[in-house]
Amino acid sequence: MIASLRAPAAMAWTILALTLAGLALVLVTSGYSHFVIALTALTVLAATGLNILLGLAGLISFGHAGFYAIGAYVSAILTLNGVGFWLALPIAAGVSALLGAVLALPAMRVRGPYLAMVTIAFGFLVEHALIEGGAVTGGQNGLVIAAGPTLFGVPMGERDLAILAVIGAGLGLYGFHRLRHARLGQALRAVRDADVAAASLGFDPVRVKTVAFALSAALTGLAGAVLPPLMLFIAPSSFPFSQSILFVLAVVVGGAGTVLGPVFGALVTVLLPEALAGLAEYRLLFFGLTTLVVLWLVPEGVVGSLGRLLPRRTEIRPAGGTGTPDLLNRDGRETLTVEGLGIAFGGIRAAEGVAFAARPGVVTSVIGPNGAGKTTVLNMISGFYRPSAGTIRLGSRDLAGAPAHTIARAGIARTYQTTRLFGSLSVVENVRLARAPGSLLHRDRHEDRETAEALLAFVGYTGGLDRPASELPHVDRRLVEIARALAGAPHVLLLDEPAAGLARAETDRLGQLLQRIAACGIAVILVEHDMPLVMAVSDRILVMDAGRPIAFGSPAEIRRNPAVLRAYLGAADTPARPRAAPWSGPADTVLAAHGLRAGYGAAPVLDGIGLAVRPGETVALLGSNGAGKSTAMRALSGLLRPVEGSIVLGDTAVAALPAHAVARLGLALVPEGRQVFPELTVVENIRLGAWSRGGRVDPAEVEALLDRFPRLRERADSRAGLLSGGEQQMVAIARGMMARPRILLLDEPSLGLAPAIINSLYAVVAELRDAGTTILIVDQMAALALTVADRGYVLEQGRVATSGTAAELKADAGLEAAYLGAA
Repeated sequence: MIASLRAPAAMAWTILALTLAGLALVLVTSGYSHFVIALTALTVLAATGLNILLGLAGLISFGHAGFYAIGAYVSAILTLNGVGFWLALPIAAGVSALLGAVLALPAMRVRGPYLAMVTIAFGFLVEHALIEGGAVTGGQNGLVIAAGPTLFGVPMGERDLAILAVIGAGLGLYGFHRLRHARLGQALRAVRDADVAAASLGFDPVRVKTVAFALSAALTGLAGAVLPPLMLFIAPSSFPFSQSILFVLAVVVGGAGTVLGPVFGALVTVLLPEALAGLAEYRLLFFGLTTLVVLWLVPEGVVGSLGRLLPRRTEIRPAGGTGTPDLLNRDGRETLTVEGLGIAFGGIRAAEGVAFAARPGVVTSVIGPNGAGKTTVLNMISGFYRPSAGTIRLGSRDLAGAPAHTIARAGIARTYQTTRLFGSLSVVENVRLARAPGSLLHRDRHEDRETAEALLAFVGYTGGLDRPASELPHVDRRLVEIARALAGAPHVLLLDEPAAGLARAETDRLGQLLQRIAACGIAVILVEHDMPLVMAVSDRILVMDAGRPIAFGSPAEIRRNPAVLRAYLGAADTPARPRAAPWSGPADTVLAAHGLRAGYGAAPVLDGIGLAVRPGETVALLGSNGAGKSTAMRALSGLLRPVEGSIVLGDTAVAALPAHAVARLGLALVPEGRQVFPELTVVENIRLGAWSRGGRVDPAEVEALLDRFPRLRERADSRAGLLSGGEQQMVAIARGMMARPRILLLDEPSLGLAPAIINSLYAVVAELRDAGTTILIVDQMAALALTVADRGYVLEQGRVATSGTAAELKADAGLEAAYLGAA
């Protein structure tokens, strides 16, 4: 049975085998055992309903006992008033589904703990409504069911109801199995993984989640509808809040999102208390302890943890060739026209007077320094921001202010600065899901997979088709996201910094891909900081500064524009400053790693690397994308537990210590992507950097850091989440320096920043270096990192390929091949 967990075709047979086993168990047992079997099967059915919500949609509900009660009471009331039991079952499920959809309306406005609170309130509301229901519900006294249902005129006993419950559980599991692989199930997982990206494919997240609530409630209500003739008496006390907790436990213990998870979960939550019945009042204590042990040993649930141990299927790769898929060769592409576009956040004008036309077959780039409003413009065009002024027209259709899913269905697709793939879906499922934008009823055909494979080959993806998207390296994530955006055959493709984090050779291939996409007649709008890429592929360029357009023209015209040079490149294009004299310091190390192996899951990323950083030294860690640089930084800082090897900080072995303990020993990490605390002000972010050394802050230290970053002084009381990317990077470095670290780790500080901002940041890095700060830096811009560094290590496929002084590495012909992927 376990071997079939990964095989969708075999899952149906597994479910059938479990159902037949349950029926056989009913036939060979008698008496009270039938009640326990029936109750277990109904719990499986109810937990399967909750699994749709929790396992597929990622929504927590602590109020499902309410739907269980609704199904039971609707069934009981109808049968007591002469309605047949077999008619009462679908009516109970329908009423539960309707109330589930109604509950989704307020529930979709909140997230996290607030969603849990809404569902808890719903459960209590149902319970008290039943108590106050008077003659209809029997109030506190409940309802007595004197006669059971009949089948073809034959009364059904407890054995028959157990058989019905087992069959119902089997059908519920099979329905979940079909749903999980159907388009609706994939849409549920997509909204759970990245609701913004799902909206950009045309899916309305609210509608999708509402359907999840309705289906979940229907199955749970159906399970409840079988309960009255089984128990012969129901009352509000039959559906306590603890029942909702047991449903959640059944899903989590079994494995949320897995088909068979509710079976194992129900066995634990129903049979275990029965087995412990002899312990009297201590049984709940033992049940709780046992559940905690299970969750501790198998945090992904029983089935989820077993599934990870199974061998993966052989990866199928896309067929070779880069021919243009037929769906991209469409006639009648339309021009996107933007006029007078503007938006304000509070009193800040993020964009104003933006105007341009993106014609079919033309690459239009939008460039400018950080904070210029480039991504804001893309967000308005794609429907994630509502503009306060201006028009957005695709052909003759006005789209300004339309929601994201509507704009996606009109033919505007996009990618994101940070890739937003649906991690729980495979590569090919990510692309197939975009084939019919926004449709939940579209039936996936074999041609859809062939089209998805053709698109993946077209963009240059060569990895496994059925590999989970969450496991892809950075460059493949970029390619798959572009293929997904193209799957809906859009008129316009919006690309938000697609080259961020790519090596030079990869960026060159990306440029060729963009030109091939434009050649299909698609209007391409590119936001990018990589000027060689922009100048190579663009037909027209819009330059923005401080939210306003300052130039529009051909690449040649933009190169000569003085306003562009001042705004984008900076008034003085000063390179990073090297050390005045070669570094010479003590031989003892501040940080050293030996034989370090680390990774994610079964595949190691680092394979026995070794490095050392000495007091006052600046060391660069270089390598191509996927070489293991950021993984090394995570391992050194305690965010990723190494598989093998040692890490020594000062005189302390830290390989087994958690990240906060490593930080307290004097290691400060400035992570990739800045990761500032968006709701806190700039000064509050900086002050938090002192937490690792006890939290005591001298105001003079904050002032000194603000002096080092004059732009932050101007924004000292602003929320960090409102800053530009470059300003956030300054906050992250200042926060790291506030810890007075023995060593400062900088992970990709230049990622996604404009050249002028990069120069400014590297000037600060040079100042910190000259002041004696020990620094380990990772950056895609190898030449820039080596300019400020004293020594460097070059990683290739998780191993140290070469090392030496900065001057030696600059002169090493192998650096270009290892870092930039040059031939």
